[in-house]
Amino acid sequence: MNLNIQKYSHKRFNILTGEWVIVSPHRSKRPWQGQNEEVFEEKKHSYDSTCYLCANNTRINKEVNPDYKDVFVFVNDFAALQKDSKSFKFNQGLLKAQSEQGICKVICFSPNHSKSLAKLDVSQIKKIIEVWKHEYLDLGKNQGINYVQIFENKGAVMGCSNSHPHGQIWSQSTIPNEVLKKDHEQAIYFKKNKQSLLQNYLSQELILKERVLFENKNFVILIPFWAIWPFETMIIPKKVQKNISEMSLSEEKTFAEAISLITKAYDRLFNCSFPYSSGIHQSPTDDKNNNHWHWHMSFYPPLLRSSTVKKFMVGYEMFGSPQRDITAEVAADRIKELI
Repeated sequence: MNLNIQKYSHKRFNILTGEWVIVSPHRSKRPWQGQNEEVFEEKKHSYDSTCYLCANNTRINKEVNPDYKDVFVFVNDFAALQKDSKSFKFNQGLLKAQSEQGICKVICFSPNHSKSLAKLDVSQIKKIIEVWKHEYLDLGKNQGINYVQIFENKGAVMGCSNSHPHGQIWSQSTIPNEVLKKDHEQAIYFKKNKQSLLQNYLSQELILKERVLFENKNFVILIPFWAIWPFETMIIPKKVQKNISEMSLSEEKTFAEAISLITKAYDRLFNCSFPYSSGIHQSPTDDKNNNHWHWHMSFYPPLLRSSTVKKFMVGYEMFGSPQRDITAEVAADRIKELI
């Protein structure tokens, strides 16, 4: 079977979403005459007087950032969700809408304008994790906030509008689409087996070792069997935990180590500041027990063959289902060498 899935077109099942991805390993040899992205590897300084996120600078709303030394969090000046949005429902035949309230925050990883996660040390990343934990709990306590999404868009190719190292936290009154899928699949598996879906998957991956990139005492970095993006990875805690607030201090450090290793490996892959979207999926803050949840962090990088060739989600992927050329196993072999 392993030989077949490295040679022939097939589809793989995503156990977390209940969806399929088309894999076409034979297409990885095709010549590329498509779009080549321009790579702007600008030399960054530790401080940029024009940056809205640097310490002591004035943001667009005229507020002045403090002289922060580690991590700085503030309510997004252009939040997608409004805390005071009027509550309403709209129903007109097949036309339906309803209000959505939320709180959106920006988290600056460091006062140093030039340092992405890949350039921060483990102790600095651990401080970011501590803030993530605090914000998850603090935002989740708000009445009407039922999910907290922590994520980062890195690089202009991912739509990042400010190159200062930062992420975002969106919290909202309902559970978003991707999380609903994972909530559903994990709940079904847990009800049937009385065990964590991801823990059992992780046990199988640790036996096979085909897609495992790294493991320490508490965490595993792997390329999911069903990965969509060419070099997609996932960090999974070995212990079943519903959300990041359940991490101990020692687990925070080993989680920081895992983030440090994979982001550094990405930068080495094509010798560039590797773009990606990353995010943590974890249990909702809806006051339910959510015992079926096993939190995890995913990285979705768009680069395919080099720093200038991007993976586009178009055509069949828009109208049919996601598709990838290089298999998860080939991608894993390439990244393993860089960790």
